[in-house]
Amino acid sequence: MDRVKVAFEPTIRLLALDQILPSKMLSAAVIESAKYKRIAASLAEVGLVEPLVIGPMKVGDAYPLLDGHVRLSILKEQGVENARCLVSSDDEGFTYNKRVNRLATIQEHYMIVRAIERGVSEDKLAKALNADIAAIRRRRHLLNGINDDVAELLKDKPVGIHAFQKLRQMKPIRQLEVAELMVSANNYSASYARALLMTTKPADLVKPESKVKAGLNGEQIEKLERELAAVSHDYRELETSFGDDTLVLVIAAGFLERILGRPAIEAYLTDAHPEMLQTFRSVVAAASLDQTAQAA
Repeated sequence: MDRVKVAFEPTIRLLALDQILPSKMLSAAVIESAKYKRIAASLAEVGLVEPLVIGPMKVGDAYPLLDGHVRLSILKEQGVENARCLVSSDDEGFTYNKRVNRLATIQEHYMIVRAIERGVSEDKLAKALNADIAAIRRRRHLLNGINDDVAELLKDKPVGIHAFQKLRQMKPIRQLEVAELMVSANNYSASYARALLMTTKPADLVKPESKVKAGLNGEQIEKLERELAAVSHDYRELETSFGDDTLVLVIAAGFLERILGRPAIEAYLTDAHPEMLQTFRSVVAAASLDQTAQAA
């Protein structure tokens, strides 16, 4: 049995900030962004919760920073001298970051609910998250009117608050249908949720009389519903055959790659069938790009 490789040192190190070497410079746009200000407010209010991640080998007198450039910049601005650091067994930021699951909207909701249950005031949370109290309350009540199965399905997905507002206008069965469509299409935007809301039958709405038609008449709405149903059906058929098609492509590309790896065959195709050779190379390149995208 293969042993699982430990990704980090078991203990956290406390390092001076001048012992940590950033691997990139933050742009002015990042520093002026709302996310940067939110993290700065959180660090000022509750301190560093998630340690910085550094590489295992020194570069000169400092350790390379793999993750936490925004936090490091803010800590320096706030005059902090030391920071807790997690030492990675790998020295590539990409390798570390591809294993990180960022906080989803529903997870943020649960975090806020637990914090309030433990006595943290809404005002303190608002300061820590650099948000107003109204925003904290919206996140606190995010799942009001949302079916439990839908919440479970979307718990680790990047669904925005506005998309949940659209879901809340639908009955549970329709909510689940829409959530499954969002997952299948890998599209969690509010505009996509609104489009699905627009094509929802009045019987599947919590308040049928409040359905917003956005300037469309009944005939146009029905046509839009039929077209969306047809597109969803076609998409699911494509999704079903995608795995088999990808497998065939990978096998064919592997065979072609071995064939083109023989100089005599490649020379013959170059002279006699250059168009065919170009097609074969395109197939190999397409399969290679697909595998790289999946690995990322």
